[in-house]
Amino acid sequence: MSLRVETDKETGVAVVTLDRPHRHNALDRTTIDELVAAWRDFRTDDTVRAIVLTGAGDRAFCTGVDRDIDAPQPSSPYSMDDPLLTVGPKANDLWKPVIAAVNGMACGGAFYLIGEADFAIADETATFFDPHTTYGMVSAYETGYLAQRMPPGEVARLALMGAAERLSARRAHETGLISEVTPPGGALTAAVRCAATIAACPTAAVQGTVRAVWAATEASRAHAFAQAPHLIALGNISDDEQARLFNSRAPGTHRTR
Repeated sequence: MSLRVETDKETGVAVVTLDRPHRHNALDRTTIDELVAAWRDFRTDDTVRAIVLTGAGDRAFCTGVDRDIDAPQPSSPYSMDDPLLTVGPKANDLWKPVIAAVNGMACGGAFYLIGEADFAIADETATFFDPHTTYGMVSAYETGYLAQRMPPGEVARLALMGAAERLSARRAHETGLISEVTPPGGALTAAVRCAATIAACPTAAVQGTVRAVWAATEASRAHAFAQAPHLIALGNISDDEQARLFNSRAPGTHRTR
């Protein structure tokens, strides 16, 4: 199992932990399938009224899709079988509140999860970045999610700077990506506390409010996602070239702001 689910029946809070610290909690097919199953199960589990999503260890919340995953794509630039499109709670029609507790690095495909959380809390040691452009890939879905939370200029800088820059938790809070910064190790506790408060409220009112918030942004997100397949197909360099760039870039050549 690469996912841990712990439920407190008394508070109604479930904590979902990405449990692949040896791979910086990157998402392989097993983890993706387990996340989808967990979101679907929560829909009909009345003992769970709020969910916290976090990553095991203190080095990373999630570093996106595992590079070892095999994801062959259709030849049409208008179609794409993105393995992460169904990884989030909203993609699985779950309207119970989800709070992300971010510890360590969050990059690339992690924004599918943070983007479908209702809000995020981060340790002050957390960092955020999107390495797509560095490795010759278009950041399309990630920027679609980020644009729901952050000003367009900040989204552009985060995406265009690639692996060269890390967004600090403090700056992520200033730009609206996260709602609270905690001392090191405090994000999970803060997120569980928020989840317990929400779970104590009448369920129908909470889920209706979640749905109302998402209704306000889903049209623009759907429009952005409709453009994503052909932008990626036209802009991505070949897999071999991506691998060459990935292997040639020296780690640690970045700055944090």
